[in-house]
Amino acid sequence: MPAGRRRLALAVLVLAQLTVWLDNTILNVALKTLADPQEGLGASTNQLQWSISSYTLIFAVMLFSGGVLGDRYGHRRMLLTGTAVFAASSLWAGLSGGPGELITARGAMGVGSALIMPATLSLISAVFDARERAMAIAIWSGSSGLAIAAGPLVGGALLERFWWGSVFLVNLPLAAVTVLGAVFLLPAARSTSRTKLDPLGVLLSTVGLLAVVYGLIEGGHRNEWTGPAVLAPITGGALVLVVFVLVELRVSTPSLDVRLFRNARFSGATVSVMLTYFSLSGSMFYTAFYLQGVRDQTPFEAGLNLVPVAAGVLTGAPLSAGLVRRFGLGPVVGPAMLAAAGTFLAYTGIGTGTPMAWFWLLLFVQGAAMGAAMAPTTEAVMAVLPPDRTGAGSAVNNSMRQIGGVLGVAVLGSLLTTTYRSQIEPALAPLPAQVSRPASASAEATRQLAAR
Repeated sequence: MPAGRRRLALAVLVLAQLTVWLDNTILNVALKTLADPQEGLGASTNQLQWSISSYTLIFAVMLFSGGVLGDRYGHRRMLLTGTAVFAASSLWAGLSGGPGELITARGAMGVGSALIMPATLSLISAVFDARERAMAIAIWSGSSGLAIAAGPLVGGALLERFWWGSVFLVNLPLAAVTVLGAVFLLPAARSTSRTKLDPLGVLLSTVGLLAVVYGLIEGGHRNEWTGPAVLAPITGGALVLVVFVLVELRVSTPSLDVRLFRNARFSGATVSVMLTYFSLSGSMFYTAFYLQGVRDQTPFEAGLNLVPVAAGVLTGAPLSAGLVRRFGLGPVVGPAMLAAAGTFLAYTGIGTGTPMAWFWLLLFVQGAAMGAAMAPTTEAVMAVLPPDRTGAGSAVNNSMRQIGGVLGVAVLGSLLTTTYRSQIEPALAPLPAQVSRPASASAEATRQLAAR
């Protein structure tokens, strides 16, 4: 394939991934609007968590099958199918009449994304040789940083002019361009191996992760972590996941090839990716409420103030390829993740009057550190995979990203809910229980009570 065509092919693959990530980040600035009973759907905090988690959870568990389907039937075909599903469910989400319908539509969007993501990374491996692949993957990884910036900005601009559903309908033209580019620019080759599907593995992973995430979110909603309604799903889900691992070790064509984790380079890189997305997704969830709820910013203003983290990712990801060639994987990824951890520790000192310049600096350092960690770890994962297993291997990598993301929102979102409720309840104590109980569920519910 000529160099110019390869660059155009990479642009299509970056756009496909950008569309998937844009949907996640664009929702961050819409959370406060969705919580509003007049302007949005009156969603509670745990419903907002599920509007994010239903997408990332289905995305994560269906990635296992998405990679296998791509290896078997062709990655371009899966990219086209996934884009069609994603566009149709985006239309459904934009026209939803309540929080429950939105959560269901978001889950359907996760199915489409699960077919798209493994295909993009596998097609990069098919289009670029080993000499060019590292830089192509760095650009592909860095595009998630562009989505971090573009999502809040586009979402904020739409919310200031249209209703909340517009943040989902914007996916439709992007999907159309992706389909046209894929048809004319991407190779249609597929693996010669006829890999079998693993429906039992998909079922066990879905049930196990769903139960654990439900327990984590319910714990924050109830503000009580020792009751059976919280411990039972977390414990039961963990046991189901143990059974899932045992089953995957026995089947000939597992949906998640846990044997890959015997390779130290693969397992270390994959766990690093998971922890990075745990932190990134969780921090974006509570940062949206800080900017709009505490600092009283509009959705568009909040989007502008999130640009530094995207600029950091776009800076750190491309630089990491050269740093890894010079110093090695560990000496780059280790310090990068420590730097990201330092920024999260520094967030604990931010208050209502903290200068925004300090907040921007922390966001930029956080993004640069995460970008420097994500790109080389992703390339390390792909480097140890045989050519006919790139789809399944990239699915493992992307699954761990999404699992990290859904756990980040579940754990940190529940921590946010629990902490808020414990601190607001004394102020609401003089009010009748039928009024104070719903008002303590979230800051938006408290504001609605105050307005009345």
